[in-house]
Amino acid sequence: MPATTPSIAPYLAAYEALLPSRAGEPAFVRAARAAAIERFAALGFPTPALEEWRYTSVDLIATRAFGAAPATMNGLTAAAAERLGFGLGGTRLVFVNGRLRPDLSTATLEAGVRAGSLERLLAEDPGAAEPHLGRIADVGRRAFPALNAALATDGAAIIVPPGAVLAGPIHLIFLAPRDAGQIAAHPRNLLIAGEGSEVTVVESYLGVGAGAAWHNPLTEIVLESGARVRHLRVQRQGEDELHTSAVAVEVGRDASFASHVITTGGRLTRNDLDVMLAAPGAECSLDGLYLLAGSQHLDNHTHIDHAKPHGTSRELYKGVLSGASRGVFNGRILVRKDAQKTDARQTNRNLLLSDAALVDTKPELEIFADDVKCTHGATIGQLDEASLFYLRSRGLSADAGRSLLIHAFAAEVIGRIPLPPLRAGLESDLLARLPDFRAIEEGM
Repeated sequence: MPATTPSIAPYLAAYEALLPSRAGEPAFVRAARAAAIERFAALGFPTPALEEWRYTSVDLIATRAFGAAPATMNGLTAAAAERLGFGLGGTRLVFVNGRLRPDLSTATLEAGVRAGSLERLLAEDPGAAEPHLGRIADVGRRAFPALNAALATDGAAIIVPPGAVLAGPIHLIFLAPRDAGQIAAHPRNLLIAGEGSEVTVVESYLGVGAGAAWHNPLTEIVLESGARVRHLRVQRQGEDELHTSAVAVEVGRDASFASHVITTGGRLTRNDLDVMLAAPGAECSLDGLYLLAGSQHLDNHTHIDHAKPHGTSRELYKGVLSGASRGVFNGRILVRKDAQKTDARQTNRNLLLSDAALVDTKPELEIFADDVKCTHGATIGQLDEASLFYLRSRGLSADAGRSLLIHAFAAEVIGRIPLPPLRAGLESDLLARLPDFRAIEEGM
């Protein structure tokens, strides 16, 4: 194993300490762990010297030693967990420090659908996970997914059989109680949607208590032919929390993947979303909204790989930034030589509410096919003074006018969320951030 540095040494030690408790794991998981920790040791924590991390420093993570913590949380009850769930109903799986808490979870599933602990699936039916687990995510090139693959002990496993159409969502709630000190959670999630199936999955990362915690989740999603998956990620963690996530998706023939990524919390957040349209007729839509204030820093990296012909992708990410916050958007679309008849559109729009707020946006379009329709664009601006003047002339105060314009800007993304209770909860989050949300309601 390569020589260590002080920043990665605690995690190499954590891996060694974990091994005795993992002796009963399937051989392919143990082998993947060993390979992953080797890659993390070789890569180390990323720095701004790397192009993919040019605008983001992870010193808040690399200069601290985050330890593991047990799956406990003082005072949390099933009723409290239900209140954290936006009232979505359906199946709710609650994870504390990356481990499933059955006593806080509920399951109402259609026949044949499996949703529960990844650790348990690997113990009882490893063959269901082996063809997919670790195959899609880019563990070999990225440090944080590699660290997850080395240290994850549990997470969510969802398997939807062919033809199954789930009436309600599956809601995954991830909590890291910060009263346990500086702890790190590495949830590992796997979703397999069988041929012709339909499912909606929500991943919520929520802050509890005060202090520093780090969530480093890795989610792999497989859509077989004709499957439809709606995947929503909501990050509403505390102001001192750190979040580095990776989601890797493989979309099969004529399958459809819809992503909604909403970020309102966290001190430092990095979201990597990689979607491969791996078969003819595959399609995806990626929506994102980030509301940043104070000294928050968010880095969204998306990559859509059009690998086969007749693929369609749509991407809309919007940001609202105030204070001294900083946002980064890097959206890459790759159209391979064989991906003729590709139709891809990407848009990133940002609204800056203060002189100190900053956005770096970098749309990328790489095309090797000659029969395609592809567009991309990015904007960074402030509130339109003419529109604000008009609203004030109609009797709204300056604060109410600004709030109404901000609301209209963000509502385009929130309005696309397919679950009404979640949409209403996020709408409330947005209104609570605005200078005069009561005036908005009166003005509307």
